[in-house]
Amino acid sequence: MSASSRTNRLNRTNRLNRTSRLNGTSQLNRASRTSRTGRTHIRRVALIGAAGLAALALTACSSSGPGSDQAGSSAAPAASVAASASASNAPTGAPGSAAAGEHNAADVSFAQGMIPHHRQAVAMAELAAERASSTQVKELAAKIKGAQDPEIAQMSDWLTGWGQQVPGTDMSSAMPGMDHSTGGAGSSAGTTGSGHSMPGMTGDDEMAKLKSASGADFDKEFLTMMVAHHEGAVTMAADELAKGAFQPAKALAGSVSTSQTAEIAEMKKLLAAG
Repeated sequence: MSASSRTNRLNRTNRLNRTSRLNGTSQLNRASRTSRTGRTHIRRVALIGAAGLAALALTACSSSGPGSDQAGSSAAPAASVAASASASNAPTGAPGSAAAGEHNAADVSFAQGMIPHHRQAVAMAELAAERASSTQVKELAAKIKGAQDPEIAQMSDWLTGWGQQVPGTDMSSAMPGMDHSTGGAGSSAGTTGSGHSMPGMTGDDEMAKLKSASGADFDKEFLTMMVAHHEGAVTMAADELAKGAFQPAKALAGSVSTSQTAEIAEMKKLLAAG
């Protein structure tokens, strides 16, 4: 083959290669432009869709004007009912939960009178642990102390929450003006400084007699005095139930009435059995 022919062939080959490369580059460029166009189209569709959803939401809100007012007005009573239910289910009588406006003078009188009344019953019950001879008397005394100690704490918290005086622990000065000499088994009542009576309170002479007794004599004195003491508490509870306004205090009064009436019956049986 002549040199001229080889040169011509090489030139044709080079032209074909350049043409092939140019065609490949053009195809790549077209594919890239197509891809960009596709992505742009997708973004436009997404934006149009979002705008459509927003328009639907605005239309729904504007078209529900009267209905929205009705829904709002019906939701308010529902919320009120829920709040009332929550308040009614809240524990009552918790320490410090008594607020001004929830109680009246009868509630204050009940707490100020029942605290020293309970304290005296607890003091009498504590004597039974060492002085009583009857197991039944000892068990009854322990039951009385176990029930009345927490009630004293509860009523003290109420009075503190109401900004009222809590009776002191000294029985002789539990409340200014309290009279113990008129109390005791078979007598009427002691009185608080505010003039409210405390039926069934044991007088100083009776307490001294109980402290000096032991064995069967103690059992008899204890049961006799505690019957009168409980009867006085039941009378005080009935007064609170009739005149009080604070529901936890009325609930406590009902509990005192029920439990102590049952204990009165139990003590009378023990006295009758001798």
